[in-house]
Amino acid sequence: MSTAVVVEAPGRHRLVAHEPRDPGPGEALVRVHSVGVCGSDREVYQGNRPEGYVRYPLIPGHEWSGTVERVGAGVPESLTGRKVVGEGFRNCQVCDRCHAGETTLCTAGYAETGFTEPGAMAPTLTLPARLLHPLPDGADLTAAALLEPAACIAAAALRANARPGERVAVVGTGTLGMFAVQFLAAGSPAELLVVGSRPDREALSRQFGATGFRTKDQELPGDFDVVIETAGSADAARTSAALLRRGGRLVLTGIPAPGATGLDPTDLVVRQLEVHTVFGAPPEAWAHTVRVFGAGLLDPLPMVTHELQLAEFSRALELVGSGDPKVGKVLLHP
Repeated sequence: MSTAVVVEAPGRHRLVAHEPRDPGPGEALVRVHSVGVCGSDREVYQGNRPEGYVRYPLIPGHEWSGTVERVGAGVPESLTGRKVVGEGFRNCQVCDRCHAGETTLCTAGYAETGFTEPGAMAPTLTLPARLLHPLPDGADLTAAALLEPAACIAAAALRANARPGERVAVVGTGTLGMFAVQFLAAGSPAELLVVGSRPDREALSRQFGATGFRTKDQELPGDFDVVIETAGSADAARTSAALLRRGGRLVLTGIPAPGATGLDPTDLVVRQLEVHTVFGAPPEAWAHTVRVFGAGLLDPLPMVTHELQLAEFSRALELVGSGDPKVGKVLLHP
């Protein structure tokens, strides 16, 4: 029997029988290959997701890859059989922000696959076909399941607008940090420094293109052109700002715990720092990610350390929250 994970309420989940939902007009039914488990899935299970950003009961799963099985009316039949990934934000397409391409700022309100809409921790997922991004025929679907977090970092890389020959840095050595290293390395920087709290990530950072690695307790320079922060703490944000030269560009992607003290506004103004933030990934970032992945410039597989069956959802959450340095990206296979 096909089963799906349902989080009924914080701290409660069960496996339920799964019946594929036929695609309606404008929709596609995707056979899920792999689905990633991340910290936000633990937030959903623990009940730590901010109000309005989760709706129970819920099938989680927002990082996924799969193959289109059927399409509804108005969707090209040529999409059937294609390997795909898909955007999570269910934007309205008609507000001014959507028309400007800023779909993550849709004024119709928040709706996202795996948080307020059924996610991919199930054998199939039915969603609007307009959200799908076809992959090359030879794409590795296990690797492609990580393209959602990669797209979020692609949004940061596009905001950073790092130019060839600039000195760039990444703060944070988790999945997002390692993707940031790969995107920045593809732009031919003069120097690419990674700063983190885990010395064991140095080898992987250098494998992805870093030219230097330091832990946050070591002496750090302060003359970088661009810094992307991925660690999700106020301390990481301050470290990132301190790495920049006057007039440098900072992109924040992490979300610190509520009540965290932030950057010093006086420092920002006096040093004329350019600060951007990213929450999710608009279509431009998704398209950029799929292009870079298809060109072989993005390699997610070295970050995958555990592949489990869907019934091992509890174990996957334990691994993600363990703090064990040997745990990287955890994938479930429906």
